[in-house]
Amino acid sequence: MRLHTGDEELAHEPTPDAHATPRPPEPEQAITTRGLVKSYPGPQGTTMAVNGLDLDVRRGETFAFLGPNGAGKSTTIAMLCALARPTSGHATVAGADVRTQPHQVRQRVGMLFQQSALDPDLTPEQNLYIHARLYGLRRGYARQRTAEVLEVAGLTDRRRSPVRTLSGGMRRRLEIARQLLHAPSVLFLDEPTTGLDPHARAQIWDHLYALRERRGSTLFVTTHQLEEAANCDRVAIIDHGRLVAQGTPSALKAAIGDDRVVLRTSQDDSAYAIVRRIVPPGHTVTTDPDGICLRLPDGSSWIPRLCAALESHGIAVRAASATPPTLDDVFFHHTGRSIHSEPPGGGR
Repeated sequence: MRLHTGDEELAHEPTPDAHATPRPPEPEQAITTRGLVKSYPGPQGTTMAVNGLDLDVRRGETFAFLGPNGAGKSTTIAMLCALARPTSGHATVAGADVRTQPHQVRQRVGMLFQQSALDPDLTPEQNLYIHARLYGLRRGYARQRTAEVLEVAGLTDRRRSPVRTLSGGMRRRLEIARQLLHAPSVLFLDEPTTGLDPHARAQIWDHLYALRERRGSTLFVTTHQLEEAANCDRVAIIDHGRLVAQGTPSALKAAIGDDRVVLRTSQDDSAYAIVRRIVPPGHTVTTDPDGICLRLPDGSSWIPRLCAALESHGIAVRAASATPPTLDDVFFHHTGRSIHSEPPGGGR
């Protein structure tokens, strides 16, 4: 393919692209699934990668799909992007059915993969132009869209630098820009900040929020990073292919209710027995490397009472803290383990 970077044909290209298929008005729900299933036969029986998934994602919201590796996140995205056919169930994305209208689905979504698909020896301008042509944009309009998304990504001044010379954060912004060329209604982001340092990660999220405000796009983010999910409008937690919880981050955490109280003492074994006698029945007390751990409503108000009781028995309290629930606590509450722990049996 010969790359054109001049403007000799731009005047002859219509804007918007005359060959673009007109889209019907978008529904209020950007994504809807009912009973979505994806299974694979295997030597030990059928593996249910996704098992009866029901989701509703509103147009224009940032939606986090939270779960550990092997939970079924990437398989779900593959079905929603019409890259994998569901075993059973129903799903619509941007008003198109993933089973009966896969071509329309692919026209209306963008997909940011975990692995980079950029050619490091080409420039950002060349990478974007080739991708635009592969999407069927005519040459002049492809050049116009390339310039527009480079500006959106803040990479206009680096448009003719080889991609290999860009920082990790710049490359990720370029990957996002590439998915905006055909103006998708829904942008799927599979682990969008994996491998980036905290500063670059924050820049990517600032960029994504700006895109949503500017274009009204729906952002569907798969992640196992709790801080990313906490910044989204709503969160769905998936484990072993099943949806176990769904709601806003604050509502999911509020449903757990109790704060996590941790006490570090000079004699944890003796302190454990004393604390067990003080706290109300039904509240679990455990010990781990952090110290004595328990969950109590309004945990900070309990700390003076617990410290006084321990010190009256000659046990020094070296540190005490009370923290509200986190999304990891939510995941633990619904699955019985931390999101960062290995699933039973070593995962899929």
